[in-house]
Amino acid sequence: MPFTPATGPRLLLADPALATPLLRAAEQVCEDNGLSSAHATFIAPEQVPLFEAAGWMLRSDIQFHWENRDYASFDDFLAALSSRKRKDIRKERAAAQEGVEIRHLTGAAILPEHWDAFWAFYQDTGARKWGRPYLTREAFTLLGERLADRILLVMAFIGETPVAGALNFIGPDTLYGRYWGGEARQAVPALRAVLLSAIDAAIALGLSRVEAGAQGGHKLARGYEPVETWSAHYIVHPGFRAAVADFLDRERQGVAQDRLYLAERAPFKKE
Repeated sequence: MPFTPATGPRLLLADPALATPLLRAAEQVCEDNGLSSAHATFIAPEQVPLFEAAGWMLRSDIQFHWENRDYASFDDFLAALSSRKRKDIRKERAAAQEGVEIRHLTGAAILPEHWDAFWAFYQDTGARKWGRPYLTREAFTLLGERLADRILLVMAFIGETPVAGALNFIGPDTLYGRYWGGEARQAVPALRAVLLSAIDAAIALGLSRVEAGAQGGHKLARGYEPVETWSAHYIVHPGFRAAVADFLDRERQGVAQDRLYLAERAPFKKE
């Protein structure tokens, strides 16, 4: 769904030939209702040509994903890294887990008190990073009631007190990390442990990747790699559309260069 930054199909089609008529209909909805534009975000790569053929403007960006290369354990993953990066992660993981217990909670193991703690973490992170957290406390209760078996709540505890956590959704082949946060005094080291713990979970569940959402240059050193993402845009006003198209042409070149730069600095052993 467009609410969350996870790549997937955006045109539900039995026949790809219907893509252009469907997008023309979306354009007509904009024009009939005085809307400025229409947008499709995080498009599955195989559908990008359908938007391009219909004349929608394409925008590329970068996310950081961790790929499971048939690792049997976290140590297998570490073995694929350069010696220095492997030592750095082991040192960071040991420091982050000192005095902290990491628990993976799913299904009936997620209790109301866990959601209470995570709600506080979410409020703190949202207020500091994005301005205004928009999900209500009830939203997390409903997630627990309706999707508990598809949720992995990773919590860091000191004793029985939760100090940090991350909310993940379990897909058919992907672990989607969505929200995270923690108590300000304990959050930094505990959150590092929580971030690395998502890799543990993906290996244990036999998943092929971890998508940790938007942003994340800091994730590069922890084995997350830059991946190209795509969105498509239709703008009604011709002058504004021309200006945006010119900007996107130049921006794509910069994004491509950034992705190459970041990929060269991935922590894996050089072939």
